[in-house]
Amino acid sequence: MPEVPIHPYAVTAGEVVPGDLFALSQEEAERQQWCVVMHTLPESPETIRVTLRPPLGGLDREAVLAREQQVFVAGRRVDVAAVPAVSSPRLDSVEFHDGDRVTRLRAVDPEGVEVTYERRWGAWHRDLDDRAGEKVSDDVVRGWAADADRAGYVVRHHSRPTREASWAGPRRVVVTGLGALTPLGVGVDELWRGLLDGRHGIRELEGEEFQELPVRIAGVVPVDPGMMLSRAAARRMNRAAQFAVLAAREAWGDAGFATGGTRESGLDPERVGVSLGAILGDASVLVGGDRKLRDKGPRGVSPLTTPMTVPSQAASQISLDLHITGEARTVTSACASGTEAIGEAIDRIRYGRVDVALAGGAEAVVTPAIMASFAAMRALSDLGLEDGATPSRPFAKDRAGFVNAEGAGLLVLEAEEHARARGARIYCEAAGWGLSADAHHMAAPDPSGSGVALALRRAVRDAGGHVVDVVHVNAHATATVEGDLAEAGALRAVLGQGGGAGGGVPVTALKGHLGHLQGAAGGVEAVAAVLTLHNGVVPPTVGCTELDEEIALDVVTGEPRALPGNGDLVLSNSFGFGGHNAVLALRRVA
Repeated sequence: MPEVPIHPYAVTAGEVVPGDLFALSQEEAERQQWCVVMHTLPESPETIRVTLRPPLGGLDREAVLAREQQVFVAGRRVDVAAVPAVSSPRLDSVEFHDGDRVTRLRAVDPEGVEVTYERRWGAWHRDLDDRAGEKVSDDVVRGWAADADRAGYVVRHHSRPTREASWAGPRRVVVTGLGALTPLGVGVDELWRGLLDGRHGIRELEGEEFQELPVRIAGVVPVDPGMMLSRAAARRMNRAAQFAVLAAREAWGDAGFATGGTRESGLDPERVGVSLGAILGDASVLVGGDRKLRDKGPRGVSPLTTPMTVPSQAASQISLDLHITGEARTVTSACASGTEAIGEAIDRIRYGRVDVALAGGAEAVVTPAIMASFAAMRALSDLGLEDGATPSRPFAKDRAGFVNAEGAGLLVLEAEEHARARGARIYCEAAGWGLSADAHHMAAPDPSGSGVALALRRAVRDAGGHVVDVVHVNAHATATVEGDLAEAGALRAVLGQGGGAGGGVPVTALKGHLGHLQGAAGGVEAVAAVLTLHNGVVPPTVGCTELDEEIALDVVTGEPRALPGNGDLVLSNSFGFGGHNAVLALRRVA
């Protein structure tokens, strides 16, 4: 259409000529309901026959008008040869599929813009990244098509594109094994059962070294991991590495590989990797070495102090234990470490660097100095255990801070074709991940939540999905006042409001069960997110007896809830001191 403003003015029907933008009445002109005069033909000395067509395309209709009848033209001329004659086909017998598109154009409006709707999860969405945006049903779309010609619209149905086989490109990554040691017990079964039962594993610290601390509660693994390893192996590992090796062995076996490692499983050790998150690993080794130096002098310090202090010890011990030579990386990005380590492993498999990876996090920082430091920051919960309720209360109105904790959680990630070739059981797809940085403060979160929102959007996009695909979020939610509010604000900004008649994305937070496992949190919570997808059940958030009204999310509390079926993406969030934000996206596998 020519870029000339529309200024309706009255003329007589006898004055109109082909190319005029025409409206029968002032009301039609105000509603932007125009036609193009395609032909004029004298009907009688008093009347004229005009052929009219919507300016953006449609079917012709004829009208016989009195020559002196007042009509309106737009002050804009149109090339009649450029106005297409089109009809919208009915869609009554068309079978719709997710991925189909429908375009709808109000053809009687010269400035009309074609609107596209895409079908996802049985509904047609105008914007797949706006959960609260306009969506309509199949019946509405069929009605649009049936009524289009009469109503002055052009409606087109476009079948979903056929995917062509590609000889190269990123590989799909799947989860085939799980392993965990947590305050709820040893193994994935103990973790999952405890989450569904609403139990917590937070205890009072009984050691003499903790007695003078202002806060003496933590989430500790209820067994000595060293007792589950050979004595020779245990004495060469710090506590975090012991957690990691035991969780790695469980995940390795759960994936269907042979006890012992890569060679026993018939794998090329160069095509297997380790990617582990840790902040400190085990701070007690360095503290203990310093104490021995002061008490006994240089000869009292063990030669194992340095190799057992570095955060990378857990990753190296897994590679030693299972004879993995492809790579053994350690990611240190505060409390986002475990999730970021999983994301790094996804990319290493995607782009062919390795075929299999053990990924997650391990941490053992329930030590007097770390506890005292967190207490001095006023970050720890000062709620007690007297009433049997957890002192870690994510999203709750009475939340008072996080509870320090320890443990390990690992996934076996595998290229899909590798997993299917060996007949492996597949839990879900490790579909994507997203990172961002707050650039706000060394410890406090950005209250706007903008950095978190960016990581959420990037994870969904990296997974090749849309916001409407998200069916559940495993929240970071440490039970700090500022942190929970920032995360909740970001989730609302990306996913829309929760609760209410319109529902929302169900959100759960596991730190009420476990405490905050620091660098291992992302690994353990990823294990839970995988099980949520695989089993179709969302665990409840314990400790949240009364939801803070400012959270405004659909937080699952009380009892487990069935995972909704109108989506296939689960997000697992991890955020750390210094503004580190990491989000993992997992997809249901049919």
